[in-house]
Amino acid sequence: MNYILFDGPRRNHLLPFTFTRPVAEIRVGIMTLRERWDAFLKVSTSSLTEDYLSIKFPIRLEDLNVFIDASVLPTVELVKAIHSLQKGDKLMSNELLVAYSSVEPKSSEQMNEFNRIEFISDFLQIKNTWDIFDKNAEILQSDFDFITKGRTSQPISKTNNLIHPERIFLEEGAKVEFSILNATDGPIYLGKNSEIWEGSLIRGGLALCEHAIVKMGGKLYGATTIGPHSKVCGEISNSVIFGYSSKGHEGYLGNAVLGEWCNIGADSNNSNLKNNYAKVRLWDYATERFEQTGLQFCGLMMGDHSKTAINTMFNTGTVIGVNSNIYVPGFPRNFIPSFSWGGASGFTAYLPEKAFEAAKVMMARRGVEFDDVEANILTHVFEITKKWRKY
Repeated sequence: MNYILFDGPRRNHLLPFTFTRPVAEIRVGIMTLRERWDAFLKVSTSSLTEDYLSIKFPIRLEDLNVFIDASVLPTVELVKAIHSLQKGDKLMSNELLVAYSSVEPKSSEQMNEFNRIEFISDFLQIKNTWDIFDKNAEILQSDFDFITKGRTSQPISKTNNLIHPERIFLEEGAKVEFSILNATDGPIYLGKNSEIWEGSLIRGGLALCEHAIVKMGGKLYGATTIGPHSKVCGEISNSVIFGYSSKGHEGYLGNAVLGEWCNIGADSNNSNLKNNYAKVRLWDYATERFEQTGLQFCGLMMGDHSKTAINTMFNTGTVIGVNSNIYVPGFPRNFIPSFSWGGASGFTAYLPEKAFEAAKVMMARRGVEFDDVEANILTHVFEITKKWRKY
């Protein structure tokens, strides 16, 4: 059977991260949503996404296909229900369309005549941007159990101080020296060729993905995920970094999500708690207003290719779009549209040709080419986000 992950109705609630990727490419826990589905289904999936993203993430159709809402996380029971779908079946959880079987993609109206099958067991879903960090502890633990089941960790150097070493797992090539690793509150997973430098303090859960680095003296805690090829230091709590991003110096990042190719300048900090301890409101692209998260702790959401200068400060619940550059003193407003340049004293438009020059250099440093496909995606994002730039 051929399986396709579709973006579903939550896509716009997951902006700015889905400006530049399908929902399936969101990372939470150890894996992306796609990697998790591929592992459970034991096949390679493709995506049904926006037209401008489909060149980089093409759909692969066969004679009969099962379409699955990418925002849903697989379980053993859910996979069994999906495997049993026949042509013309749709799997529902209350009013959520979880999956359907068809020759080609269908709209909700076209599925009115489909055979409805109710799924009554529990599963997790990434509905909003803040779910990425808020549900990270539970998902990281589940991923850890799934990935490490029946396997043995690589040896851990005796220079380290370990608490609950049975919940610490190193993949091939992973290194850690002269650090404290405490897995009391969650597992600690080091992906292939990742590294924790000397003097770091790690309190699980932690997922340090392939080739990621924690620099000297890093302080990480509270179900944090550092995506592939990222470099971090300073204090990080309950945050998710997708990959190829840098927070390489001191400063605080908490209850936050960073996309790919982001850079956080030295001594930059985000607030994750309001002075009056009130629940945090966060900009929602779907409703185009600030929505209540229900969370007391909520920090920074930053889209791909965005960057800060040294000593940048962010208020509680700040959302930054794609390819923005924040660099002047003071607290900027807590919604910064894509392709913005400036800070607390005001913004101007960050034109694509200038943004692309920086992207080419940054990506080349990691051995990745900034090609026409990337340029076309970002140019489209620039156009569709104009309405939020009043400058």
